Amino acid sequence: MRGTSDDTAMGFSTRAIHHGYDPATADGALTPPVHLSSTFTFESAQEGMELFAGERRGFIYTRLGNPTLDLLERRLASLEGGEAALATASGMGAITATVWSLVEPGTEIIVDQTLYGCTFAFFRHALTKFGIKVSHIDLSVPENLAAALKPETRIVYFETPANPNMRLVDIAAVSAIARSAGVTTIVDNTYGTPYLQQPLALGADLVVHSATKYLGGHGDLMAGAVIGRQDTIDQIRLFGLKDVTGAVMSPFDAHLLMRGMKTLELRMERHCDNAEALARLLDGHPAVERVYYPGLASFPQHDLACRQMRRFGGMIAFELAGGREAGLRFMNALKLVHRAVSLGDTETLVQHPATMTHSTYTAEERAAFGISDGLIRLSAGLETLADLQHDVIQALDAAQVSVAEAA
Repeated sequence: MRGTSDDTAMGFSTRAIHHGYDPATADGALTPPVHLSSTFTFESAQEGMELFAGERRGFIYTRLGNPTLDLLERRLASLEGGEAALATASGMGAITATVWSLVEPGTEIIVDQTLYGCTFAFFRHALTKFGIKVSHIDLSVPENLAAALKPETRIVYFETPANPNMRLVDIAAVSAIARSAGVTTIVDNTYGTPYLQQPLALGADLVVHSATKYLGGHGDLMAGAVIGRQDTIDQIRLFGLKDVTGAVMSPFDAHLLMRGMKTLELRMERHCDNAEALARLLDGHPAVERVYYPGLASFPQHDLACRQMRRFGGMIAFELAGGREAGLRFMNALKLVHRAVSLGDTETLVQHPATMTHSTYTAEERAAFGISDGLIRLSAGLETLADLQHDVIQALDAAQVSVAEAA
């Protein structure tokens, strides 16, 4: 029935719109109310004691939970196929709260070679200060994980597709290897979204999101989430969020995020349509040296993308024949497409990872982990495709002329 938790057989968009809420419980309000209270009263001192002791579920203080966040979390869990979810103030809030809850000095984390810049900085520069070993392994070859696992390994962490170079990791294969060793697998599904990819169904233990991106979809909020088993999510909530990071999402941002999630399926279809067309355009243009997009048959992991993704997403990475300088000229020649970081917005965005989102890597680290100085990252928005194609073509032509003139 609508508004109940018994809707697992319903479609993705139906659950994104209706799961967990019945207007009859809120005076008929079609849109769930926003609970802007920081604290919640107890009917009795006994009830307060039971809530603090964990003997009953309820609301105490918004840092621990809130009715608006609770509804969002139930919807996130439904869409990702998990038992429970935790909403946080940002994607980095979700990642840090999760990892701090699962490690201790002397343990090891294995991460893939390509990560978002701030995630990379957290693993590479922050965790290692506290006696936690972080090993970078090429997880695009699952056998590499089997050879790298040690008794002290506790977490395997990766993005797929990876930010910014679109490398894929075989979620099922890597998760199976990790699980056989008792190691927790965490997948960043920001690029894929629960509509395009279901890491938990493929064997992962936890999924994290920068919900600022596609889940929100409109560039007007900051949010993160982690989804998995109820007991693990409880642990992250009561330690990693409550005591360590304090990265609590506001109820109003939860309201905005739920509004964005109602159109997630529709938006992702358009993002994919535009990205696939732009990837083909780029792939066939003489100014472009290489395109990284899972939907292209020339993409080295295209078969894997077909196995574990519904469609191929809205993100494209590419390099121009003139290298970094040509790429920067291309970016500066764009008129409709905006030069900005972030992704998943209605607007098409372009940025230069080496000097922007991934500037936390040294030049040597970028070279080692597949982030070239000439790489350009484009997030395909929802604009009319012909307008995007026109803007990209004129910018490519301008960059090509500039390179010829420079020569």
